[in-house]
Amino acid sequence: MVRTPESPSTPPPATGAGPQPPAAARPLGPALSQDPHRVREAREMVLEVAIGREVRELRKKLGITVAELAAATELSVGMLSKIENGNTSPSLTTLQALARALGVPVTAFFRRFEEERGAVFVKAGEGVDVERRGTRAGHAYTLLGHIGANSGGVTVEPYLITLNEASDVFPTFQHEGLEFLYMLEGEVTYRHGAKLYPMQPGDSLFFDADAPHGPETLTSLPARYLSIISYRQGGATERDP
Repeated sequence: MVRTPESPSTPPPATGAGPQPPAAARPLGPALSQDPHRVREAREMVLEVAIGREVRELRKKLGITVAELAAATELSVGMLSKIENGNTSPSLTTLQALARALGVPVTAFFRRFEEERGAVFVKAGEGVDVERRGTRAGHAYTLLGHIGANSGGVTVEPYLITLNEASDVFPTFQHEGLEFLYMLEGEVTYRHGAKLYPMQPGDSLFFDADAPHGPETLTSLPARYLSIISYRQGGATERDP
């Protein structure tokens, strides 16, 4: 079954760009600066050791010596060494002096000690069905997990979206943030801005969600795909185009 909008518009081919290399030959983007396999130290259980490690890491990040930091805070080199090695419990006044010299809030020294990392595990078939704008067009949204406030300052919403015979096309979603799609079943032609992308199982699409986007043609149903939306904490995820 094929469904298209009443007045589909296929964008004209780009001009002036010259021949494009095949998709497999084009780089996906700039080299990633973050190593996803880097191992961070475990959460520290001793407060003095946690504070000392944070002070040392912040000092090294600024490229200053123990003597330079000691002079900036009016602490002795010996006292600062004891703090960095977790051998003494610094007073609040000392922490305030260190925070000013290092350019961080006092709470930064407690990050490794008190910060918890959340995780959400959802068994197959146990996601939460939610209402979104596309629900009016017969799109079924299953939320696969949610973590609220977190250290990254980013909210991520992973959805399993299902389209069936009762679904309609809806190529005008628009919201802030980024969105990643991964096709699991069926076939759809997905619009992002002025471009159309025929998507089959195994295909993915990653885009700036501020441009109008959504399924333009339902080619083979039922269709299921993952939609992972990320945006700044406190931002709105939906608005009228």
